Amino acid sequence: MRLRVAAGAPAALKVLAAAGAAAAPVRLVWSGPVERPLAPLSPPWVPSLELDSGTILFSPNAICQFFFLARGEEPTDLTNQWLEWEATELQPAASAALYTQLVHGKKGLEAVEALGKLLAHIEQNLSRRGTAYLAGDTKSVADVVVWGTLFPVLQDETSLPTELQALRTWFQSMTLSEACRKAADSVLMPRALLEFKSYLQKQPPPSLAMQRATSNEPEPSLQEEEGSERALTEEEITAAADAWACGAAGLPKPWQPQKPVLPVEGMRNVLITSALPYVNNVPHLGNIIGCVLSADTFARYCRLRNWNTLYVCGTDEYGTATETKAVEEGLTPQEICNKYNAIHADIYHWFDISFDYFGRTTTPYQTTIAQDIFQRLLARGFLLQDTVEQLRCEDCQRFLADRFVEGTCPFCSYEEARGDQCDKCGKLINAVELKNPQCKLCKGVPVVKPTQHLFLDLPKLEERLEPWLEQSWASGDWTANARYITRSWIRDGLKPRCITRDLKWGTPVPLDGFRDKVFYVWFDAPIGYLSITANYTDQWERWWKNPQQVELYNFMAKDNVPFHSVIFPCSLLGAEDNYTLVNHLIATEYLNYEDGKFSKSRGVGVFGDMAKDTGIPADIWRFYLLYVRPEGQDSAFSWSDLMLKNNSELLNNLGNFINRAGMFVCKFFGGAVPNMVLTLDDKRLLARVTLELRQYHQLLEKVRIRDALRCILSISRHGNQYIQVNEPWKRIKGDEKDRFPVPQAACKHSDWRGSEHGFHAGCPITALHARCQLGHPGATLHPPRLLRPEPQLHLHLAPWASCGHCEPPFPEAGE
Repeated sequence: MRLRVAAGAPAALKVLAAAGAAAAPVRLVWSGPVERPLAPLSPPWVPSLELDSGTILFSPNAICQFFFLARGEEPTDLTNQWLEWEATELQPAASAALYTQLVHGKKGLEAVEALGKLLAHIEQNLSRRGTAYLAGDTKSVADVVVWGTLFPVLQDETSLPTELQALRTWFQSMTLSEACRKAADSVLMPRALLEFKSYLQKQPPPSLAMQRATSNEPEPSLQEEEGSERALTEEEITAAADAWACGAAGLPKPWQPQKPVLPVEGMRNVLITSALPYVNNVPHLGNIIGCVLSADTFARYCRLRNWNTLYVCGTDEYGTATETKAVEEGLTPQEICNKYNAIHADIYHWFDISFDYFGRTTTPYQTTIAQDIFQRLLARGFLLQDTVEQLRCEDCQRFLADRFVEGTCPFCSYEEARGDQCDKCGKLINAVELKNPQCKLCKGVPVVKPTQHLFLDLPKLEERLEPWLEQSWASGDWTANARYITRSWIRDGLKPRCITRDLKWGTPVPLDGFRDKVFYVWFDAPIGYLSITANYTDQWERWWKNPQQVELYNFMAKDNVPFHSVIFPCSLLGAEDNYTLVNHLIATEYLNYEDGKFSKSRGVGVFGDMAKDTGIPADIWRFYLLYVRPEGQDSAFSWSDLMLKNNSELLNNLGNFINRAGMFVCKFFGGAVPNMVLTLDDKRLLARVTLELRQYHQLLEKVRIRDALRCILSISRHGNQYIQVNEPWKRIKGDEKDRFPVPQAACKHSDWRGSEHGFHAGCPITALHARCQLGHPGATLHPPRLLRPEPQLHLHLAPWASCGHCEPPFPEAGE
């Protein structure tokens, strides 16, 4: 192999370091940064690798990966995620920082300003995982690639913030390694750097689209990025005033679906599911925001839009986790299910989750539907039989399901890995691969013995899966992580997946020779969506066998993606029964707790029952979890941040606006909102709020809930600013034409804020109280009025309408 690199070129650094780390047998060819490249469209300083076959690789990252693959090191999912992040986010920022250093002469922290959040992202991941390297406890291609991109910018260690201790330790370890040190010495020579600087000076500055790393601050709305105070057009101002004047008559009639909710021809029929929580424990805040609360917020929005919406969920009750919990608590599996199903239902009720139906999987419908899908797959040749080496405990006289085994992870050496997956490195594990396995029931040492199992033939179904995925991706809204995780499964090649387990607690397998087994939970559990709907209505097939009329949204955390994007769709495609498949797969990243992970066993984190017992209202929890929702990357719950956001955003911004408008009307106008004639400033306010409303509308249609919430807070800021600028406490002393406009407009603006779309979707209880305070007739009986297809602001309160008793909608949070 011949490796062509340019001295002084930063891209050569990672390639040479990877060649050294992987002991690749390459012949180096040095060239100058201004020589003509082998690839016509490549910059001249980009390295290339010519293989013995004549194939030439031009991508530095691809070359690095090739070296490690040639040594037999397959990349993990985590490694691939780091490589994608480095290519799409770190590289552009590092290029800009290097240009700033070499061309503009900036030094130290000023030079690496563009890298701030990206460095914090690396620090957070290293600290949270507690590993020496990015993808585990051993060096991988991800470490070499990320180090190679950072070193040209950070080789002067004064540029590296001192508070990033985990990052500094990792960076110094990489820099001192033999392969990286030799690469730096040979590439970044002073004369070569001068040549590269001369080349850069002739080039335009890098265009840096700033990427956002992990943060609890929502991304700015598109309006803010363009400038939230951009000039309004006359057309926008006039249209906003006209819509306001139309009042409630300009809104569509509210849709009141029949019970049970069923698809209606000619309407948009939206079916929403949130991942079924395991019944064996109490859900923590990460579970709640990752699944049920996100889905609930979107379901409320859909109903506001007049879409015919059904939202179902329930507890996942079969499988090893339930048997394990039953053994721990000395109860039967059914008793465990009954106990924790009630706990889950109570917690979600307190959080005001608006399920149309919350059920469970231990029902006759689950058995009937799961066995029917199984029989259809069997009849169509999509199931295989095979002998599996499995751990058997001779003391317990049983084959051990995955969760009845613990041992040392064969990949990262974590000593408490489960028999199906390692919680530390995230790799899926075959239980027989565990080192030092131990039976969780009796603490004995199991032995490996053969047993027969059934497998879903995923390779045979792949030709059906891929065209469906392409169609769903093209027409639906899948989050970026859902697409990435699914692609990684497809790219690596699908393998037959075992769908049976040696358990008693589960859906029985209706096939001779396997009747002592049950279905594996990840074949069985997603079918729970169907059986739960069947328990809601005997016309369940109108939702689940009706892809022509139904749009399906699945909400989950990212660890559930493969089962919803590959395994479950393959089961339904193979069954050939016109099943409704997911159109929009919405996956969050992880919500962490302070500086670590949630852990029920160690008592770390906030769990649903604990949140209820704090005395903090449910709407404050809802608001904060939506505010820090991990949409793009991991985020973290923090008690101090919860208090800060409650006091600054809810109390001082949103609550202050609703309360001050209402209090002013009660104090000076006897609780009756006076009539008004819109001034030009009033019309501008309406137009500004209409822009925020439309942005909110666009974001929630894409299920960007966290970003949409920012629009809601911006609307109340506009209202507070309106009151502050117009100073009604002074104008009240003037003549009649000066006294009325500000309190009337503010109160009606507050009326929209408190009673409609965004606030209702996120904080429904507080929205209802605000509606009552603002004197809405029947506020407790009717849902908020609805969004038009093109959102506009409408007048709701009639002149001299009476307000109720006004009080702050949110309490102040203290220590």
